[in-house]
Amino acid sequence: MAPDPRTPVLVGVGQWSNRVDRGEPAVEPVDMMAEALRRAAEDSGAGPRALERADAVRVSRSLSRSYRNAARLVAERLGAAPRDEAVTPVGGNEPQGLVAQASRDVAAGDADIVLICGAEAWRTRSATPRDRREDLGWTTQDDTVPPARQTAPDFRLNHPAEIARQVFAPSQVYALFEHALRAADERPIDEHLVRISELWARFNAVAVGNPHAWIREPLTAEQIRTPTADNRWIWWPYTKVMNANNAVEQSAALIVCSAESAAALGVPRDRWVFPRAATQAHDTYIVSHRRDLHSAPALGAAARALLALAGGVSPDDLAQVDLYSCFPSAVEVAAAEIGLGLDRELTVTGGLSFAGGPWNNYGTHAIATMAGVLRADPGSLGLVTGVGGYLTKHTLGLYSTEPPPDGFRWADAQEHAEATPTRGLAEEVDGTATVESWVVQHGRDGDAEAVQVACLLDDGRRAWASSDDGDTVAEMRSGAEQVGRVVKIGADGTLSL
Repeated sequence: MAPDPRTPVLVGVGQWSNRVDRGEPAVEPVDMMAEALRRAAEDSGAGPRALERADAVRVSRSLSRSYRNAARLVAERLGAAPRDEAVTPVGGNEPQGLVAQASRDVAAGDADIVLICGAEAWRTRSATPRDRREDLGWTTQDDTVPPARQTAPDFRLNHPAEIARQVFAPSQVYALFEHALRAADERPIDEHLVRISELWARFNAVAVGNPHAWIREPLTAEQIRTPTADNRWIWWPYTKVMNANNAVEQSAALIVCSAESAAALGVPRDRWVFPRAATQAHDTYIVSHRRDLHSAPALGAAARALLALAGGVSPDDLAQVDLYSCFPSAVEVAAAEIGLGLDRELTVTGGLSFAGGPWNNYGTHAIATMAGVLRADPGSLGLVTGVGGYLTKHTLGLYSTEPPPDGFRWADAQEHAEATPTRGLAEEVDGTATVESWVVQHGRDGDAEAVQVACLLDDGRRAWASSDDGDTVAEMRSGAEQVGRVVKIGADGTLSL
């Protein structure tokens, strides 16, 4: 049976890795986006018509270059004249959110063809001195150009008290999550390090077989967890290769349209991939207020809502999965919240460490790769998740080559997430507290330099402390368990043992 004409369908996907590390010339982000969309149009079989007739161009915000209206620049390069030009706020949850919104717009008749894209040229940007970046010749737009519509508001994700204690780097916070979930599982530190390195080795194996992955060098679990000059500790217990790799030049794009438009464009039926359902929710925007540091209740609520929307699908029915994988703890927490075992395949790309972590746009790559995987496995179900902030903002999407029997379905699961208890934050402490989690910062020379600690007070509030005292850092880095230890926090936030 043919799907309803307004059924949203993903008809074209495109990806491009510009290997400037191998001598390829640098290309600015909007040109990379346009190229990915051309590849998506070719993938669909419809060619340029799928681009020129677009009703909307929606861009995952680039951190490599701040454009006044990136969507307009992309449209101009493609010969399109969309009614809607939009750019997302910052967040790895946004690409899946763009697909969900495009699907809702198509289903409602508010759009027929929506182009989604994003790109980063971070290696070029970071290698160029700040005062020389304008010499790159990248496009500028003056004040006469109307700014792009922002698809969602910005939210403050850092409390001043966290910033005052130097707790804000994603690699640091996710490492705090790592120790917290390890302690919750009562697993020894050395055993847990082996566990996450084996998880990451499986991600690496997928990247080796992914032609779009940035790093395709095979790595063993031992190589991943062993610090070397090229794989130093960043925030212990994470080595460099356990972090998202943003030093990439990558773009990806998607074409979402109505089934009616897909047929009119002549897209072969074997190219069609249907967004079947999508959900979103967020945990507390401020990490300090989380109930604990080893779960993401809003992600669990969004997952349950997604499976219910899909007609009571169970986690075991998900043949293909790509969990947002900026750090191991993100994968471990998501798998637990969704009900997926760590012993199964949890990525189709190889993850942000190996396939590439192009800031806000990884999700576009994940969905593009998932489309190819599902085309090769007709009728199977694929799950893609997106995460923004510190396990803060969550988006989930379910895909298949078979259309949804009741049309595309979407839900905001926030009401269910709000039922989770929260904690207060003690901004000033002068007394004792119990360690909840901790991380040790390492310098570029590999030496341990400082420690940051999350603590709980007797009244249940959370507090932060830090120290760069050599003896304190050495003790916290010794490999001995610190969770549950009673420590002292000075009025200035200094930790002492």
